[in-house]
Amino acid sequence: MNTPAGPPDAVRPYGDTTDDGMVQLSFTLPLPHGPLAEGAALQLARRMGMERPLLVHARPVGTEFSFFVVYGAVGHRVDLDSVRVVEREYPLLSAQEANEAVHEGLGRELVVVGACIGTDAHTVGIDAILNIKGFAGQKGLEYYLSLRVINLGAQVSVPDLVSRALSEGADAVLVSQAVTQRDAHLSNVRELSAELDTAYEGRTRPLLVVGGPRFDPAMAAELGADRVFGRGTTPDDVASYLVHALAEGRPRPTEAAAAPAGPDGGKPPVTGRSTA
Repeated sequence: MNTPAGPPDAVRPYGDTTDDGMVQLSFTLPLPHGPLAEGAALQLARRMGMERPLLVHARPVGTEFSFFVVYGAVGHRVDLDSVRVVEREYPLLSAQEANEAVHEGLGRELVVVGACIGTDAHTVGIDAILNIKGFAGQKGLEYYLSLRVINLGAQVSVPDLVSRALSEGADAVLVSQAVTQRDAHLSNVRELSAELDTAYEGRTRPLLVVGGPRFDPAMAAELGADRVFGRGTTPDDVASYLVHALAEGRPRPTEAAAAPAGPDGGKPPVTGRSTA
């Protein structure tokens, strides 16, 4: 019986045939649609390293812009052993398992305060995680009997969120950010992290959990967050993390004295290629 071969050490994109390196690239140029814009699109693709680029789609966007789709080959390979990813180091729990773990570990409700901060008015993400109706067939955190959830909604200022976290005795602060122009999502989270550090000086700070489609989970330490979730995150992902991080007898933040961080700062492991 033949043993299935493992994954290769390095990969290239697949288009028409194995290892042909074919990719599809879409972009917009600030040029009216026409021959000049199409020539500029092809030249851009070549300068990006694309071999034999083909312009497979072009259309005007208004009168001053043009949208393009270019198809061609790239010569690059990805060494899989050099890929760094955040591994999930905790089990996924059902709502019942999470409730039991919080009851046994904390002996009280786990308090979660969530919001979209700054000018971000997109509540789809925070509602998908917090609202009882949930997302992808999973109930949101409001469904969990062991969790008390305060959803502040959209366009909440950082000082207001920190103040509410203090008054509610929050164990965790959840933030969803969809607006990413000029990296607003990154600056907003850094501002919130700094404000939490100041407000909770001398006490244990609530967990700061961040989510949104443009976040890189490996950026947690850089942003001052405890966990970053990217696209495709579901309520049980977040609930399981909160239970893992908080339901081990951790005291309420407003009552606790600050404790020194461990050697890894409490951040999730960033590892190489998974063998799971």
